[in-house]
Amino acid sequence: MTETSTNAQHGLTEHSHGAGVPLQIRSDRPRSKSVSDFPAIDQRQDLWRYLDASALKGLDADVLAEYKDEVQFTETAGVTFTWIDSTDSRVGTIGLPEDRVAAAAYTNASKTLLVEIAKEAVLAEPLRINVVGSSNTASALHLVIVANKFSEATVVLEHSGLGVLGENIEIDVQDEAKLNFVSVQNWESGSAHVAAHYSKIGRNSYLKHSVATFGGDLIRITPVSTFTGPGAEVEMNGVYFADAGQHIENRPFVDHAAPNCKSRVTYKGALQGHKAHTVWIGDVLIRVVAEGTDTYELNRNLLLTDGARADSVPNLEIETGEIEGAGHASASGRFDDEQLFYLQARGITVDEARRLVVLGFLVDILQRTGVEDVIERMTSVLEDRLGRS
Repeated sequence: MTETSTNAQHGLTEHSHGAGVPLQIRSDRPRSKSVSDFPAIDQRQDLWRYLDASALKGLDADVLAEYKDEVQFTETAGVTFTWIDSTDSRVGTIGLPEDRVAAAAYTNASKTLLVEIAKEAVLAEPLRINVVGSSNTASALHLVIVANKFSEATVVLEHSGLGVLGENIEIDVQDEAKLNFVSVQNWESGSAHVAAHYSKIGRNSYLKHSVATFGGDLIRITPVSTFTGPGAEVEMNGVYFADAGQHIENRPFVDHAAPNCKSRVTYKGALQGHKAHTVWIGDVLIRVVAEGTDTYELNRNLLLTDGARADSVPNLEIETGEIEGAGHASASGRFDDEQLFYLQARGITVDEARRLVVLGFLVDILQRTGVEDVIERMTSVLEDRLGRS
């Protein structure tokens, strides 16, 4: 690899392997801007084992178009939006690509949207960034979001329309800052979206990172959160609904690289229809320096029909025993018959009872975004999906 790894940027020691040794754990994954540093994608590779490369619709190609013209935002006091060259030193400091698609997106985005929240700014309303697709041309997009020291803000990034998008997002939550970041994927049928979110969380700072995915043929999101200072906290939430033929994949990773930090990862999903498929791979690394860590990750899936499949794999790497707590849980199953019986016994029809159970299961995560219009609109999308079943 010719590029500096994220670990080296953060002053951490990289795990090393001899040539040809397969990667066994999450922290060993190579990082590079160069597409040529990653092999052609096939399902024999553990990183892509759940996904047919043809579903990527060309996002793994050497050359992609750019998505700059499809990005909409509104200027807000206390915030600057600037398109900068992707060769700028402010790009690539939070994280580097860990797979071929992310590297292709990185290489082909000549411009990066830099969103800077001023030091000590407290924003009363959410910042809105809308990505509105209009074609099935494989394209690249790069964003850098900086929450400067002592700032407080909510950023809502919403994807809609028809698109084939490879996306890299860097999020810098500086010391004592608080950021609520919400990414919504509500694409039209025929869309494919593969995104990597890299977050750096400074001393005594707080990041709430939420992902809500409902539309598109293929959605794969890899959020990576790295603690770089003590006393920080990250809350990573995800909610998703897969219909027949949809593939939704979430791969959150929390890197506890500083002491006395806290992480909570909670993802919930529902699936219905033939070949509806969801994948959740949740990784947490507690490094030697991360004494006092408190971490827990949870994934739950509700299978509504036959023919749907949910894969769920939690992983935990612990390099120090001096921690507050570490745990994980994962479960996939069908309706709780007792819940349905309870509701039907009170005069509620079986279809309405089913709808209430699913909404109660998923809306809990939507509400954690704290953004009312997102909660309302995505709840409406869920109700529409349930009405089709």
